[in-house]
Amino acid sequence: MPIPAEFMETLSKRRAKGLAGGGAQKEVDRNKKGLLTARQRIGAFFDPGTFMEFGLFVQHHCQDFGMSGKDIPCDGVITGVGHVAGHPVAAFAQDFTVAGGSLGKMHAQKIVDLMDYALKTGIPVVGVNDSGGARIQEGIDSLSGYGAVFYGNVLLSGVVPQIAIIAGPCAGGGAYSPALMDFLIMTKAANMFICGPEVIKAVTGQTVTMDEIGSAAAHASISGNIHFVAEDDRHAIQISHRLLSFLPANNLSDPPHHLNVPLDTAVDPGMDALVPENPKDPIDAHEVIRRLVDGGEYLEVQADWARNIITCYARVCGVVVGIVSSNPMVKAGSLDIDSSDKSARFIRTCNVYNTPLISLVDVPGFLPGKQQEQGGIIRHGAKMLFAWSSATVPKITVIMRKAYGGAYLAMCSKSMGADLVFAWPSAEIAVMGADGAINILFREEIKKADDPKARAKALAAEYRDQFAAPWQAAENNMVTDVIEPSRTRALVALALRNTLNKREIRPGKKHGNIAL
Repeated sequence: MPIPAEFMETLSKRRAKGLAGGGAQKEVDRNKKGLLTARQRIGAFFDPGTFMEFGLFVQHHCQDFGMSGKDIPCDGVITGVGHVAGHPVAAFAQDFTVAGGSLGKMHAQKIVDLMDYALKTGIPVVGVNDSGGARIQEGIDSLSGYGAVFYGNVLLSGVVPQIAIIAGPCAGGGAYSPALMDFLIMTKAANMFICGPEVIKAVTGQTVTMDEIGSAAAHASISGNIHFVAEDDRHAIQISHRLLSFLPANNLSDPPHHLNVPLDTAVDPGMDALVPENPKDPIDAHEVIRRLVDGGEYLEVQADWARNIITCYARVCGVVVGIVSSNPMVKAGSLDIDSSDKSARFIRTCNVYNTPLISLVDVPGFLPGKQQEQGGIIRHGAKMLFAWSSATVPKITVIMRKAYGGAYLAMCSKSMGADLVFAWPSAEIAVMGADGAINILFREEIKKADDPKARAKALAAEYRDQFAAPWQAAENNMVTDVIEPSRTRALVALALRNTLNKREIRPGKKHGNIAL
């Protein structure tokens, strides 16, 4: 027998109510501001016709403060699974047009259920955050809901990729769920903060603006809380799609390598030209990366923060890689507190998702100074050492020029677990630079010389040739090979293919204790 008409009519009405969200007028108003609704964001994110919604009919259970019987479609959040470029992905989008996207008990439960599904099925999670915060009417239930979401974020961490899109307000405790995810993408129209300007002024007396503490620009360049800045909702979705194109579905899968791409073993004379004749002139590391990777295309992560280090995803002859590169154009490529944190986080993310790592080195050392010492450069620098040492993915290092002191180790030397180390003839591997070394080793001789400057210059050249050039390191088996820059892409591509099946067993333990 067919289903009675009244049942179908009830289903149609209830479904229409859930799909309507905050109503047609609110949709129009948002679109006029250049914003998409939650359902429009979901529609733009997934391949057409692939979205399978979870919990369309879920409603809150609050009976207080006039909430009894009040309809909140989907309880303010849309959840479900669909396909992105043919691959399943779990996603949720908070609906600001419904109760301000506020999080209550059932709202949180929907997100947690989606996370549980992603955990069981091994698929990435993408969350679009656009919420006024905790639903005050639900009191501690909303706080408990946030706790359950945070707990879920941590359970998923290192198992499936998690990407947060900040597309509206993301305030107070609500900011911590994105912070617990792997990558944060923030639109220019959004804001994220723990305490707003009014609270800061009331408590501290300081006058600050939202642009200073909560804008995408502030988080991208000052605090380092986010990884990508998007112009608008659609741009944020494009970034998330590109990011997913480099990530595996889960920690038991390999990244989406394109191993059908043929090996390119041709030399690239243009790479030779990137090494300046004057050793004091900086190498353009971005151009080195462009010549190294397929089509010159890469996705830089946290491009505006700690710019003295470059972290990015790319492919080399089809193999997905994470690249950590010195950037001599900024602070001469020295490592400092922020660049150490940025690198360590990226290295560990690549490691948990089975992504081979390439280190491009031109580092004169850790940045000296009172601010760095008092800020804990020892602790922060230790994060890089820990991250490289604990990473078991293929690790390939190319020493382009300077590799001095502890920073040489922090950029993944052979003794820190690099599988293969290539050095350019321009490489300088030493405890410190030649000028500093000879002033310690030959101080008296230089003082007594008829022409101290000329003698210092000559001694520095001798020291550089005998002790800082790559030959001593190569003779001591700390360098796999000294190569022409023009052969870098060919040898890195070969090294990646030869190392993809790397297996490394570590001592059994709960986890290491990284210096936080």
